Amino acid sequence: MSGVMKRMGMIFRAKANKALDRAEDPRETLDYSYQKQLELLQKVRRGVADVATSRKRLELQLNQLQQQSGKLEDQGRKALALGREDLAREALSRRSALQQQVTDLETQHATLQGEEEKLTLAAQRLQAKVDAFRTKKETIKATYTAAQAQTRIGEAFSGISEEMGDVGMAIQRAEDKTAQLQARAGAIDELLASGALDDQSGMAKDDIQAELDRLSGGSDVELELQRMKAELAGGSSGRQQAIEGGTGGQQAQQQPQDTPRFDKQ
Repeated sequence: MSGVMKRMGMIFRAKANKALDRAEDPRETLDYSYQKQLELLQKVRRGVADVATSRKRLELQLNQLQQQSGKLEDQGRKALALGREDLAREALSRRSALQQQVTDLETQHATLQGEEEKLTLAAQRLQAKVDAFRTKKETIKATYTAAQAQTRIGEAFSGISEEMGDVGMAIQRAEDKTAQLQARAGAIDELLASGALDDQSGMAKDDIQAELDRLSGGSDVELELQRMKAELAGGSSGRQQAIEGGTGGQQAQQQPQDTPRFDKQ
């Protein structure tokens, strides 16, 4: 049972993989990858902005502490000038505590500045990779689209596409049916002519009647031929008589012209 389930699972995964492969469009996959890279680049840029903001906040705090430290130093000097050593000592003690805070903030500031520089460099490199990927993506998409169009045109000309295949199969079926009907009609004619198949319509002729019709048709042709020969012969004799009669008339007309005329005196 376990082996059957494993085999069914493998078949299902193979079918699903094939279906996904047919449904997958490389252009859409490239666009999705490019979108994810843009989102990652945006996150890095936000990180750089956050670090820069923290660094700027530390710089403001440092400026405030340095100002307070300078103020306490001035107060200690004034107190010492007035003979108030106790006030001078208190001012210098507070200034020392502020200096410790300034030192800690300067350490944090240096750390943040280093992180900011690293993130800025990473953002620049990532931006260059994203730009290169975008160029490559558009090139691949254009090449894929051209190859797809060329394949469709080639399939259309060669007749191996689905549409052309269906048309070719329809034409082949029509030709097969036509040839089958022609063969059937020829076979029926041969059977009717041989008498092996009776004509139920009563219009077919038997072999005796067919032979009589053939002989009758031949005799009609012979009679028509004899009639045409007689007409031609009669026409030739009539034309001969007309020619001879015409010659005698011309001689009779020419005879008086040859008789000499004498003038009266």
